[in-house]
Amino acid sequence: MESPIRATLITVDQARAMLKDQRDQRGERFPELALSGQYILPDYRLTRKREAFKIRRHTFLKKHFRSYVAFDSDNGQTLWIHNFPSLSEACFWLNTGLKPNDTDSASSYQEWKTKHVDEIEVLKEQLRAQHHEKKKSVETPKKPTVSTVKKTKHLKK
Repeated sequence: MESPIRATLITVDQARAMLKDQRDQRGERFPELALSGQYILPDYRLTRKREAFKIRRHTFLKKHFRSYVAFDSDNGQTLWIHNFPSLSEACFWLNTGLKPNDTDSASSYQEWKTKHVDEIEVLKEQLRAQHHEKKKSVETPKKPTVSTVKKTKHLKK
């Protein structure tokens, strides 16, 4: 029996809260994250920047169309994060722990993808619904009407 995809789509604010929660508990011996589970952030990319002689590592979320960030905090103590170019690849990593190019598994990415087509389509429909809601909430403002002004010639004196 294949395990189902348990990933849910999240917003940027929820992702930032997860990153902040991980950063706040960095020095603790047994951290307990507020949110545990598997999440996918659509249309963003994770970037890291090292500063101060590589002592501090800063993590940023950058807007990037058709890019997905997968968050895995199933154990409640560690937050694993990876960037993916497709939704199905992010789900594959969350479900199996393998990246699509890994070959040490009995099943490949393509086999897994054919078995979970319906579940991936459900996530894609949720994503489309989120985009439609976003478009409806941001209505296009009406263009201001421009009145024509007649120009008159000034006579030279």
